[in-house]
Order: sequence, then C-alpha cells, then structure tokens
Amino acid sequence: MSSLNAALALDLSSLLDIGNSAEFRETIFAHLRATAASRMTSSASTATPLKHAFEARVADVKSPKSDINALILDYLTMEGYPKAAAKFSKEANLTPQQEDPSIRARQKIQQAIHTGNIDTAVSELNELDPEILDKDPQLHFSLLRLQLVELIRNSSGGDIQPALDFATNKLAPRAATNSEFLRDLEKTMALLIFPHDNLQPELAQLLHSDLRRNTAIKVNEAVLVRQTQRREAAIRHLVRMRAWAESSARSKKKDLPERIELGLNGDDNDFHDVIHANGHEPMITT
Repeated sequence: MSSLNAALALDLSSLLDIGNSAEFRETIFAHLRATAASRMTSSASTATPLKHAFEARVADVKSPKSDINALILDYLTMEGYPKAAAKFSKEANLTPQQEDPSIRARQKIQQAIHTGNIDTAVSELNELDPEILDKDPQLHFSLLRLQLVELIRNSSGGDIQPALDFATNKLAPRAATNSEFLRDLEKTMALLIFPHDNLQPELAQLLHSDLRRNTAIKVNEAVLVRQTQRREAAIRHLVRMRAWAESSARSKKKDLPERIELGLNGDDNDFHDVIHANGHEPMITT
C-alpha cells in the first residue's frame, strides 16, 4: 500500500499540478479511468470521438493491483462487512486489518440503530467500549434523542407516557446544561403535539430513516477512532482529495474535459452493488 500512503501524504498544493504528480495519478486518475470506462455508452455516430489529452494520460496510468486490493479491504473493514472482508482478504492474500469479532460488533451496533432498536445498540456499544459514551457526550445525547424519537414513533396515537418519562429522566438533565441539546430536545418533543402525517419538514426529518443512518455513521466513526485512530475508509478521503483537486484545477483554468465522472455517489451504491453481487452480507440502511 506504499503508493496509497504516499498519495495520502501529498501536500494539497501539489495536487494542482495534475501533470507532474505520479502518485496522485496512480491512485486517483486510474480510478477515474476505470469507472469512466465502465459507464461509457455507445455513440449513435459511427465516428470515433477524439480523446481529450487528460483522458489519454489517465489511460496510460497503471495502478498496482496490490494498492487497489488494499483499498477494497480497507473499505470493507471500516464500513463493517465482516464476511466480505474475511473472504476478500483470503482471496487477495492480504492480512486482515481487524479481527472478525471487532468488525461484527460494529456491524451489530449499526444494524440495531438502522432498525430502531436503540436500547440494544447502546448495550452493545457499552459492551464493546464501556468508556466511549462517557467520553463523548454529543454522541451519547444523539443516541438518547434517537431512542426518544423511536418511543414517540411507536406511541403515535397511543400511550405517550413512556416517551415523556424517558425525556424527563434521560435527556432533560443533559439538556439543562447544553443549549444545543435543549433545542434538539424541544424540537423532538414537538413530535408529540403534531400529527405525524402532516409535519413541517424540520420535524418530519426526525422520523426519516436518514436520522438513523446518520447516527449509525457517527457511532461507527467514534468506535473506529477509538480502535484505529481513523474515522473512515481511505477511499472516502481520496474521493474528497480528487474532488478538491478537480475544483482547484478548473479554477486555475487547467485543460480538463468538460465532465469527469468519478463513478461513485453519496449512497455508495457502487460498493454495495459489488458486495451484494458476490453474496456478502448487506448493511441494513432502512
């Protein structure tokens, strides 16, 4: 993973010189070439379009397979796919980055959050790392607020006393010492007043699955920082570097194609498609 480490260590200003950075081209341009090629569609015209000089340069880059494999394993490990990570590390002859039980524990916590079982998620998180919530009040409050949201969701049109008791005993003491927590608590309690089928967007988003997903991401990142001193997969950092480099290059009027497809989106569908197609376990997201 030597060239990957070198790329991550590059000074950001050097990324502006697209033509002269070999490490940058090896790690990012080759990815652009591969993803762009997989998404190309046939043209109605019989004439072969001329390649932009940038695209020709990308086509000449040969990324080491070992680096690509290391990126894939890193993603599977950091995002919490234990079966996929174990199988891939064996097939690619790589040493696992984390022990399988550690990855499974993170996956179990995330799955509990995605399904609204916050009490189980908190219990599993405390078992994995008893100090993590004590040392991160923001994360602890986020989990408690999500648990309150789930109680309110389940009490819609019925008994709201469990939600009131939980808010009074678990969240109110924390909100009393933090203005941000207090605002979040007040907004959440408003769900008890208004019909859930006719909420303002600001309140409706509390009942959307995105709140579960975002909280699960925060929890996973917090655990990773405690375990590995990193909060995300290396590919995410590389994607941001690439986006910054392209934006900076365009602002300096560098000669680039009108559009450069990265081949990824915010939902990581490309990664998930590969994982599911190979029969590995899905991460619950709804």
